[in-house]
Amino acid sequence: MVLDHERDYPSRWATVVSIAEKIGCAPPTLYEWVKKAEVDGGKRAGMATEMADRLKALERENRELRQANEILRKASAYFAQAERAQEPWRPFRK
Repeated sequence: MVLDHERDYPSRWATVVSIAEKIGCAPPTLYEWVKKAEVDGGKRAGMATEMADRLKALERENRELRQANEILRKASAYFAQAERAQEPWRPFRK
């Protein structure tokens, strides 16, 4: 709506304020939605919503994998230590 009626107002902000009142939301919220729509549509520089969501998912997966690797590293060290403790003590190996 903002992009369709922008030419009817002296500025984008005036358009946003007018439409925000009509749809019952805060002007800054509507303004951010308009900017995001422009990014998603390729009219404004920035990361598209789809790419931002994908990046967030990959970062979460990376964090989970790092945690799993740390748990496995600690478990491996624990079991290696337990295995060494079961070996008989040999002062001289041949």
